Amino acid sequence: MSDYKLLIDGELTDAASGETFPSTNPATGEKIADVPKAGKDDAVRAIEAARRAFDDGPWRSMSGAERGATLRAIVQVIDDNAAELAELEARDGGGTIRKAQLADVAGGRNAFEWFAQLAETQPDRIDLEGSPFPVSENYVLFEPYGVCTGVIPWNFPFIMACWKIAPALAAGNTSVLKPASYTSLTALRLAQLVTEADILPPGVLNVLSGPGGTVGEELAANPMVDKTAFTGSTEVGRRIMQLASGTIKAVTLELGGKSANIVLDDADLDQAAAAVLWGTFMHGGQVCESGTRALVQRSIYDDFVNLLADRAGKISLGDQLDMETDLGPLVDRSQVETVERYVALGREEVGEPIVGGSRPDALADGLDAQAFYRPTIFADVDNSAKIAQEEIFGPVLCVIPFDDDDQAVAIANDSIYGLAGGVQSGNLERAQDVAARMRTGTVWINDYHLIDPKRPFGGYKESGIGRELGTQGFDAYRQVKHIHVNPETSGRDNHFHYAMLSGNI
Repeated sequence: MSDYKLLIDGELTDAASGETFPSTNPATGEKIADVPKAGKDDAVRAIEAARRAFDDGPWRSMSGAERGATLRAIVQVIDDNAAELAELEARDGGGTIRKAQLADVAGGRNAFEWFAQLAETQPDRIDLEGSPFPVSENYVLFEPYGVCTGVIPWNFPFIMACWKIAPALAAGNTSVLKPASYTSLTALRLAQLVTEADILPPGVLNVLSGPGGTVGEELAANPMVDKTAFTGSTEVGRRIMQLASGTIKAVTLELGGKSANIVLDDADLDQAAAAVLWGTFMHGGQVCESGTRALVQRSIYDDFVNLLADRAGKISLGDQLDMETDLGPLVDRSQVETVERYVALGREEVGEPIVGGSRPDALADGLDAQAFYRPTIFADVDNSAKIAQEEIFGPVLCVIPFDDDDQAVAIANDSIYGLAGGVQSGNLERAQDVAARMRTGTVWINDYHLIDPKRPFGGYKESGIGRELGTQGFDAYRQVKHIHVNPETSGRDNHFHYAMLSGNI
């Protein structure tokens, strides 16, 4: 087993208490590593280090080009260690090695590449149009917030770490990151690699593994923190928002979803079925923007449901390190149990699923079949059902019929969430009209799950606040300051605002 440490103030260290907790491969139950269990004291030390590094260190005063070059050095570290990081990601979280290689590690390094480019190219000053009355010069400065904290979920630990660290550093902030307890290893390993390569000044990046109830809450509440960003459940997002409100911190929240994938009657059924199955079952449905509600027009409904059932039954479960595996285990037995409770509820509300609905009977030697769950589809679901309204975070699809485009939009929008969605159609004008009326942050037309660092990502309603990625995700880590310059250094006769005051001024 490898040795993992916290990163605080440029040093790789154990938790102050000396406590650890195990990280295991969910497919086998095998322990991968002992992970430092940081506490509140460690969180405070990391925040203090980030505060000193911002207030007194060189990072904030570097040019954007210098910070961009530094982030590109991190890109090189990721590239040099991509195979190790991908295997560690798959073993720790249960996602397939295909996903880890093609989406997680590649997506994380691309995020650093994108924000390096923005650091180099985005202006930190914009001159405004001159004002003749009164005569003045005006401009806007873009400045870093200061200390930025990030708390990330267990479903995409590496890419989420990069999404939090890269924009914060690119904009000149310092960062403290807490990965999820289930999946801390790739964030800790990235911190170790960056430290060993001596890329960043001490305190600019700090990484803490530990419980959300102590470490995560301190990162949101501590008055030395200027901005906090959280990705995870809406319930925990509310708590983060409450904690941040004590000092009116800036927050970015990327929260839950129950996204609708609309299949119109002019869609190519083969392509649409692929988009629906991919939209739901990628990573076992453990994706906040999964299209777990498939809205299918009634005229094609029966044929389409039969196609979904046939193809879903062919999705393979197995060892996540095997390139042929479609779905690995869920992240933890407790998550499997959550899925089982919702499937039982679905049986009460809707009836028997048309496919799936159980753990597999058996898998290859060495794999714990009880850690897996078969792709499951409920047909003829009413949108008011709990399985259609509540986020399950597992491989469960609800298929809902509709009659026309207006009804499809109404059903899609009938949710507390608004993170993502899809429209499958052979008529792009029609599809774009439907997409424009969906109250959600991202809509894919004839596709699903395509997230690129250059494009903004985030939600409407209870799916969150703010945007990550794109130029919007960079600006989310920059304060805006307006400066007004009066060119007159003596005499005030020509300034109207003085005339509005007492002659005694």
